Amino acid sequence: MAACEPLHSSSQKPLPPRSTKPGYFLPKTVCIWLACGFLFLAFLHLLCCSPRDAQEAAFTYVLQYANDAYSKLITSRSGGGQPCDYSEGRWVWAPGHARRYNATVCDVKEGQDCLLNGRPDTGYLNWRWQPAGCPLPAFDAAAFLTAVRGKHVAFVGDSMARNQGESLACLLTSAVPHRVVYRDPVRYRRHFMRWAFPTHDVTVSVYWAPFLGRATGKCENYSMPYNLVDLDAPADRWAADADTMDVVVLAASHWVLNPAVYHNGGEVVGVHGHPELKHTDIGYATPLRQVYRMSLEWLSSGRPRTVVLATFSPTHFENHPLDDPTACAKKEPYKEGEKELDSMEKELRKIVVEEAEAAVQRNGPGGAVRIEVLDVTKLAAMRPDGHPGPYMNRDPFANGVAQKMPTDCLHFCLPGPVDTFNEVLQQILMKKR
Repeated sequence: MAACEPLHSSSQKPLPPRSTKPGYFLPKTVCIWLACGFLFLAFLHLLCCSPRDAQEAAFTYVLQYANDAYSKLITSRSGGGQPCDYSEGRWVWAPGHARRYNATVCDVKEGQDCLLNGRPDTGYLNWRWQPAGCPLPAFDAAAFLTAVRGKHVAFVGDSMARNQGESLACLLTSAVPHRVVYRDPVRYRRHFMRWAFPTHDVTVSVYWAPFLGRATGKCENYSMPYNLVDLDAPADRWAADADTMDVVVLAASHWVLNPAVYHNGGEVVGVHGHPELKHTDIGYATPLRQVYRMSLEWLSSGRPRTVVLATFSPTHFENHPLDDPTACAKKEPYKEGEKELDSMEKELRKIVVEEAEAAVQRNGPGGAVRIEVLDVTKLAAMRPDGHPGPYMNRDPFANGVAQKMPTDCLHFCLPGPVDTFNEVLQQILMKKR
């Protein structure tokens, strides 16, 4: 048998020198497969062995990430937002979605800083609004400021206008540099406030005008029995600044339910809630319609701008007195069909929507003033859990549970559901006309 000949040196490749440096002892592909395996096992453990809350939290984060990615894709493709009815939808579990800012740092009204005031349950921060059939992206401060670059955004109206205005200020100040231009020296009133965002030359202001029109009485001094309201003239402060406003959010539907004497042209045209004054009872619907119409006509006669009408945000006292600490003690949103709007709430919403539509018709197509509706009635009505309740004051139960104490079931905690108003507002402003 012939002896085996050695391989020719030219056909044999030399072995690479062994590295003395630390590194992977397995190929990268193997490492990737191992990592995928560990993730799969973790997924199985989550399904089989974890509490339901942990499962919901994990899946919600995945779904929320997918929803936000899809929302950004749709928004970019549509060149500024797709047509969407944000007024219809449901609240879905989204752990931590509403933990957007520290309300104490951005100096909101103390009565709405629920965490500072000691509210122990924070479940109200774990929900997001899911419109029917379309996405609602999370608030994006940079995108909002870009949409309103060089503009003055003004909230004009009652305390819900202020609630939303402070929400927007906090959403923006938590993301970009700002300075406080003016803050009401009477801290509990907060009748006028202004913030500046120099990076985008944006100003945000809040104007207290609970009737939109000029008013005195109870709205300025709570010890007064009723209000005196002019239906034919806007409140002085916001009227003086109207020529500087580029985006105006009007929200004023609650104070027309209070006793008032209404004037037009200097003459009394009726009263509401004060039959002893021997004047015609004008009710609440007619004054609300007239002050919105007057305001829209006033704002339509000046510079090009966008005017957004926010609809009625219902209270949740649920037939409890204002001093009942259990008035809005529910810990989660209503489900679809669980709570229906009453006739008054429907009417207040309808008036605002109708006046917006009428203003669009008056201005004609392609008019200089763009009129939009911020329809928040349903999404707000479904959030009885989002109010301060007794936590409108600091540590309300420190000395035990009293039968009566001040309770707020109207405004929303900050952060809280009212931030969603500004998510919808952002989509309105980014939408092509």
